[in-house]
Amino acid sequence: MNLKIAIPIIDKLLLSHFGESKHFALVEADRQSRIIVCTEIVEAPAHEPGSFPRWLRERSVQVLIVGRNGIGQRALDNVIHHGIEVRAGRPGTPVGALVVACLGGQLSLIQEGCDHQLGQANKLQAAAPHECRLNLE
Repeated sequence: MNLKIAIPIIDKLLLSHFGESKHFALVEADRQSRIIVCTEIVEAPAHEPGSFPRWLRERSVQVLIVGRNGIGQRALDNVIHHGIEVRAGRPGTPVGALVVACLGGQLSLIQEGCDHQLGQANKLQAAAPHECRLNLE
């Protein structure tokens, strides 16, 4: 049985933040033989709240691999709501290596998204830098 995996990418490497993705690698892999059957690089839809999870579900994605600190809680909840499992990979890793690691059970399941709360003092700074944290299984 094949598994459909989505990976937000830049230059065929895992992008550090899910919401900033302009392209995704959609990979179909055979679970049993752990072989990649096909890979397609596709343009992401316009980034609006909830658009990526719906778009991924419409493409029958079962697993999403994101950077360890690369998905906010609302986005994570929405992806999970659409029945997609979310796994953590290291940003900058090539697509093929991520898929092999996923099929081998080496990528942690993400349970919490990064905290994008900027605090009272920074509320008006929409693009204020922040440090994301995740609890991984």
